[in-house]
Amino acid sequence: MYYYISKNYKAIYGASGKAKTDFEYALEKMGFKNLGFKQSSIPNSAVGAIKNFFGITWALLRLPFRSVLCTQYPINKYRGYILFVARLKRCKIITLVHDVGFLRKRTKNKERELARICNSDAVIVHNPRMKQWFLDQGIKIPIIVLGIFDYVADKLPEQNAAIEEKSTFDLVYAGGYGGNKNSYVYDIDDIKTSRFNLKLYGTGFEPEKRKVSEAKSSVLYAGVFPSNEIAYKIQGDFGLVWDGESIDTCSGQYGEYLKFNNPHKTSLYLLCGLPVVIWEEAALASFITENNLGIAVSSLAKLDDAFERLSSEDVKAMKKNVLVFQQKVMSGLFYRTSVKRALEEIEA
Repeated sequence: MYYYISKNYKAIYGASGKAKTDFEYALEKMGFKNLGFKQSSIPNSAVGAIKNFFGITWALLRLPFRSVLCTQYPINKYRGYILFVARLKRCKIITLVHDVGFLRKRTKNKERELARICNSDAVIVHNPRMKQWFLDQGIKIPIIVLGIFDYVADKLPEQNAAIEEKSTFDLVYAGGYGGNKNSYVYDIDDIKTSRFNLKLYGTGFEPEKRKVSEAKSSVLYAGVFPSNEIAYKIQGDFGLVWDGESIDTCSGQYGEYLKFNNPHKTSLYLLCGLPVVIWEEAALASFITENNLGIAVSSLAKLDDAFERLSSEDVKAMKKNVLVFQQKVMSGLFYRTSVKRALEEIEA
């Protein structure tokens, strides 16, 4: 009686596609059945859209009355179609929220988006702060907190497993470069960084924007790797969760969104065996610090001092905790736990 509908994901291993396909993996492990076509990654938008329409239609025809359907948001233009048929069949609906467009400043119509998300019997959101935002909007249905995104992998990344005593740390940032999402990386050489280097992975880095020569720079570009290989290529000591234009704070729309969302790269770092450095005002900061998975700072200009205060025993303790969470995120534990709680709520 538990179902979901898979679809075509243009980029299975990108941040968005990876999170959604990992959720489907977790649902399968829980006994949910896919009513749609087999999960695919057709890059052609037109072909993918056709496949999605017919796959979703076939799934809705097969959806049993009074069953449970687990959905993901956003799913673009098909969500209304899915919910309309599911409601006609008197199904219970659980929705995992990946992104809230209003909080990302991608849409101005808050009420419309909330109506699309919360036409459900329970929703799963990123963290307690995002849950409180939904409650503040008057949402009455059960709201489950995910905790952190999973990052499913068949093989354990072991390249960062060793616990070494170091005086200078490699601070990893993984992502695409361009615009104002992470332009602060070009300003790292303006601050004192005797205790760390910033090691970048991903596309779009422009080395000519460095403030000093490459030989003198604390910013190291490590290259780009296919999305399904990156977890086994990243080598470092800490992973950085920091968005915006400024080294002093996470600013602009990306910084504001960090106050509510769980960046998927955090889970990638944990999978890679890396403790996390995160902005202290980020919604996920409390999760990181309470589980001793890293440190939270107000400014990257203060990071050298923060590293200076860390003893070798502090780092070892963080690393051991990270290796525990590594096993959790690679197995889909957080997805499965949150869905179980949602089922308890709607079946009570």
